Amino acid sequence: MDSSSEISIIPIQQSKINTVDFNNLAFGTVFSDYMFECDYKEGEWQPPVIKPYGNISLAPSARVFHYGQAVFEGMKAYKDNNDDVFLFRPLENFNRINKSSKRLAIPEFPESYFLNGLKTLLNLEKDWVKKGIGNSLYIRPFVIATQPAISASPADEYKFMIVLSPAQAYYAGEVRVIFAQEYSRSANGGVGFAKAAGNYAAQFYPTKLAHEKGFQQIIWTDANTHEYLEEAGTMNIFFRIGNKLLTAPNNDRILDGITRKSVIQLAEDNNIDVEVRRISVAEIKDAARKGELKEIFGSGTATVINPIKGFSHDDESFELPTLNDSYADLFKEKLMNIQYNISEDPYGWRMKI
Repeated sequence: MDSSSEISIIPIQQSKINTVDFNNLAFGTVFSDYMFECDYKEGEWQPPVIKPYGNISLAPSARVFHYGQAVFEGMKAYKDNNDDVFLFRPLENFNRINKSSKRLAIPEFPESYFLNGLKTLLNLEKDWVKKGIGNSLYIRPFVIATQPAISASPADEYKFMIVLSPAQAYYAGEVRVIFAQEYSRSANGGVGFAKAAGNYAAQFYPTKLAHEKGFQQIIWTDANTHEYLEEAGTMNIFFRIGNKLLTAPNNDRILDGITRKSVIQLAEDNNIDVEVRRISVAEIKDAARKGELKEIFGSGTATVINPIKGFSHDDESFELPTLNDSYADLFKEKLMNIQYNISEDPYGWRMKI
C-alpha cells in the first residue's frame, strides 16, 4: 500500500466537535469523530478503513479478554501558528508497537498502513488539533486479539485501531514518589520493555497503595534486589546530581521511551554531562543527604517532562530544591519548541502532516 487512496473512508453524518469544551478536557475521555481500523485474518492484514468513532463488537471468548494479547502506543499531533499539523518521531512509535507485538506473538503491522493511516486520519481531524503550547491531539494506536477461542495459544485474528483524543497541557501538581521495596513492575526476561496492556494493570494496585500514603507515583526498582532505580510509573526517570544527569539503561524491564532518548540527545548537544548506567537507591539517598541531588524528573509523551518534588524510601523522606536553572525546564522548552514548530529541528524529529 503506497497511498492513502487505498484506505476506505466511511464519512460521518455530522461532526460532534462543536459539543466539546476544549478548555475543560479530562485527559483521555473525549474522542474525535473518526477512528482507524484494520483486521488481521487468514494470515494477513486486511485493507484498512477509517470510519466514525463508535463501539466495536467482540465475542465474549475473544482471546484478548482471557490471555491479554494487547499492546498500544501513545503519540501526539501538534498544530503551529500557521495551522500546520506535526507528529513527533512517529517512526519510533511504529517500530516500538511492532517490537511490543512481536513479544506478545502478535503479527507485526505494515509501515505503510501505519503512516498512511495516521496521515489520512489526521487530515480528516485537523480541526481537533488546537493551537497553543500544551494543546495537542493524543493518538492511541493499539492491537487486540479478537479470535473467539479460549484455548491458551496465540490468536489467529487481531484488530489494529487508532483513536484520537484532544488534550490540554498536562499538569500533575507537586509530585512526590516512593521508591519501590516490595512490588515490581517487571522482571528479567519478561515484557517490561513492551507497551503491553497488562504491564499497566499490574501496577495499579501498588500505585493505589502509594496514593494512600500520600505519594503520587512509584519509582520502580529492579525485581531481584530492589536496589537499583529504573522507571517511574508511566515515565522514564532522570536524576541530576550536581550538574551530571543520570538515567537507567534500557533492558528487558524498561520501556524504550521516545521522550527519554530525545532528552539524552538534547543533553549531549547542550554540553550536559549525561550518564546512562545503573543507579542505586543508596547513591541517590546519599546525594540527597549531601545536598548534591538537584533534580528528579520523569519523561513521557503525556507529560513531556514531569518534575518530582520529593521522594521517600524505607521511612526516610527527602525534599528537592527549587531551581531557577533546572534541566527539567530546559528540556521541556526545547522539546516543545520542536514539537510545535517554534524552533529549528536539527534532528528531523518533526513530521509534517
